Amino acid sequence: MSGQAVSRSGQIAGELRRRIETGELAPGERVPSTREITRQWGVAMATATKVLTELRREGLVHAVPGVGTVVTPPARPARPPRPATTHQGGRGADAAPAPSALTLDRIVTAAVAVADAEGLAAVSMRRVAAELDVATMSLYRHVADKDDLLTRMMDTVLARHPLPADPPQEWRAAIELAARRLWDQFRRHPWLAPALSVTRPQMVTSALPYSEWMLRVLHSRGLDLHTAFTAHLMLLNYARGIAVNLESEREAEAYSGLDSEQWMDTQEAALLDILSTGRFPALSRLAAAGYDLDLDALFEFGLQRLLDGVAALVEQG
Repeated sequence: MSGQAVSRSGQIAGELRRRIETGELAPGERVPSTREITRQWGVAMATATKVLTELRREGLVHAVPGVGTVVTPPARPARPPRPATTHQGGRGADAAPAPSALTLDRIVTAAVAVADAEGLAAVSMRRVAAELDVATMSLYRHVADKDDLLTRMMDTVLARHPLPADPPQEWRAAIELAARRLWDQFRRHPWLAPALSVTRPQMVTSALPYSEWMLRVLHSRGLDLHTAFTAHLMLLNYARGIAVNLESEREAEAYSGLDSEQWMDTQEAALLDILSTGRFPALSRLAAAGYDLDLDALFEFGLQRLLDGVAALVEQG
């Protein structure tokens, strides 16, 4: 990047910084996107990206999935010192009321809120303690460590949306219902898919009814339990495999300041140069027609193809 571009990005960052510091851009309010910056200031996309990256590194802005880059609220002021106690050990007359009792439920709820808003990387014992305004070590009276906390987070979010007590009579409809419910959970909590391990499964109690549902449906249609469980893992890992893109995309957007569409715009020229060689005629025709990647549509397409394969097993069984 040229020195002129760097200088220009600094000027634009300075203007946005001034708007934030004066309150013209309030906490939680969207700042101009990279595309808006390129249009308003007449700069290249790379320069616009550098502007938001600089503000983000300063802690002035952060990315919010589905919203864009917004102004970060000012840091919470430090807690005032505890009021002095009386000589009898009781609270003085001006003492503040005791905070709400720290419970496992409050800890897990706070951790889920942080993960939902900022991603799994933002969750730490110290961060959760700060959200609850308690000492970090006090959390260890309720959870063993971060891994224990993560397992409880998964258990909590999966328990919020249980499957119906009775599956639909038609096996394919029952499997579709369970798979879509799982996909919806991954959508609600982008951190859930990368946190959930298939090769080293955590003891997430609320996930067991999902496995039991799948086994009961498939076994009742003639599949032995081993084959039914393998089909269950295949469908689970399929949904999880697509869903891991949700968290990685959020992280990439936070780092770059570009959503997926904006990032693709920056790659378009290079792609067209490659396609212009004529070596990839099918891809060239596809690019000319346009293709919009929709993870929901991709999930549904693959789900139906996988269930077509399971149907063949059911027929054999």
